[in-house]
Amino acid sequence: MSSKPAAADLVVLNGRVYTVDSARSWANAFAVRGGRIIAVGDEAAVKPLTGEGTRVLDLDGRMAMPGIVDVHTHMMMGGQAALFELRISNMERRDGILKKVRAAAEKTPEGKWVIGAQWGSDLIATINTEESLRLLDEASLGRPVLLRDDTYHNRWVNTAAMRVAGVTAANADPEQGSFGRDPGTGALTGLMIESASGMIERAIVSSGHYTDEMDRAAMAHSIATLNEHGVTAFLDAAATQPVMAALKGLDDRGELTAWVCAAMPVTEPSFMFGIAGEELFALRETFRSAHVRPDFTKVFLDGVPGARTAAFHEPYTPDPVFGCCFRGATLASVPELVRWVGRCEKLGLSVKIHCAGDAAVTQALDAIDVVRSFNGPTKLVHHIAHASYIAPEDIRRFAELGVAADLSPFIWYPTAFLEGHKQTMGVERATRFWPNRDLLAAGTLMAGGSDWPVIPNPDPWNGMEGLVTRQNPSGDFAGESLWPEQALDIATVLEIFTINSARVMGLDGTIGSLEIGKSADFIVLERNVLEVPSDEIADTKVLSTWFEGRKVYERG
Repeated sequence: MSSKPAAADLVVLNGRVYTVDSARSWANAFAVRGGRIIAVGDEAAVKPLTGEGTRVLDLDGRMAMPGIVDVHTHMMMGGQAALFELRISNMERRDGILKKVRAAAEKTPEGKWVIGAQWGSDLIATINTEESLRLLDEASLGRPVLLRDDTYHNRWVNTAAMRVAGVTAANADPEQGSFGRDPGTGALTGLMIESASGMIERAIVSSGHYTDEMDRAAMAHSIATLNEHGVTAFLDAAATQPVMAALKGLDDRGELTAWVCAAMPVTEPSFMFGIAGEELFALRETFRSAHVRPDFTKVFLDGVPGARTAAFHEPYTPDPVFGCCFRGATLASVPELVRWVGRCEKLGLSVKIHCAGDAAVTQALDAIDVVRSFNGPTKLVHHIAHASYIAPEDIRRFAELGVAADLSPFIWYPTAFLEGHKQTMGVERATRFWPNRDLLAAGTLMAGGSDWPVIPNPDPWNGMEGLVTRQNPSGDFAGESLWPEQALDIATVLEIFTINSARVMGLDGTIGSLEIGKSADFIVLERNVLEVPSDEIADTKVLSTWFEGRKVYERG
């Protein structure tokens, strides 16, 4: 006589459950025990698992699916931006920015910093003048001011901030960066490009502006924000020591409600600072916990197109500073990159490589190709982050080399970012942005990320609609589509944001689909996103988010 199976902790019934398994299957019910899924199917399959202590969740016909996996976030910065900083839309023009700075300065004690983000990178030429610096100085009321741009690579600061950081007109440009100077007079303007930004950021930290309490609050806020949007796993794409310490601290206290992978910087990022490379790698096991996996590294191979710091095969548009034939430059040579990728593989670490320009993409693929010729096949999945401008002949190489395309940030549609690119690259080249359908056709493993807080709101549904429509879900740039031939269907997009992203993080055996044995990470939606009109996907609301069978968010 067979014994009755042990009761489930949770049984989910009466739903439209999109499992995102290999067959894109639907189910009506599933059961959970010990944080793992133990049955998926119809109600008859889970009914025997219902016991006296079983919690029953009736979906009332609503859609459930696996939790979203975000492969590109910057969690500490996202929480700090939300809790402690002045928020500026990248659609705001100079006068509007100055008005907001003045209002913030009036509330800021003398000597304290005003920090904000994120002005549009299409404003670089407007900001880079003596007049703009004078206006910022007036608006700041003597407080030091730092304003990050919409790429988070560059800054606009006032005279007081430059004074604190020791920046004067006599300073030579830092390596891998530059100080903005008025094209007519040569005077400093407060524009800080790439590594020059790091000088100001270092001065802020040295002033004691950020505290441990702020770090903890920022990280907790970030986790809650991602849970609200249905995210139950993420990869922090530049995980410095404080970031990993905050994540592990949350997990040790039982407060981390997501699976986490951390990408440790190979070298100190030009616009951030802290220990990196071997010194940081040596500490990685210190930060490993039940849900935190410090198994990735991050290489910044170039900058951003709007500031002409991304590396391209073809030149930027003519410019008084850079001339007629400037193509940008990478921050490492192919041999240097080969050494880093080879070293990381030896340590069992996957590499995420920031490549904003097509020449950087080519160089990254070349380096990985060389490593493959020496090391042979690997189970590690390396990522090219952004993968936004790609030479046509390089598209097939992603799949051939087993390299994933990290499709972030959420700008697969017309934005202020794109307007900045048009200024520096010309309209035709700038709009050949994110060849997603070509990557898919070539068999590329594609993953979804937000690059929050570069993107102010990490809502994945906004990015999903953009992938499907190639139009801006906010209504900005109404009627414009960005390379609409590269649009994807919603079923493919859901895979990109779930099981594909789980594969990229090396966690597809644990998360990314609702299958027996996997973590019970799922979300309940107020609509079936596979059936709504494509221009309504961004309106999707998450009713509840569940992590390891526990409800970690419920919409009020």
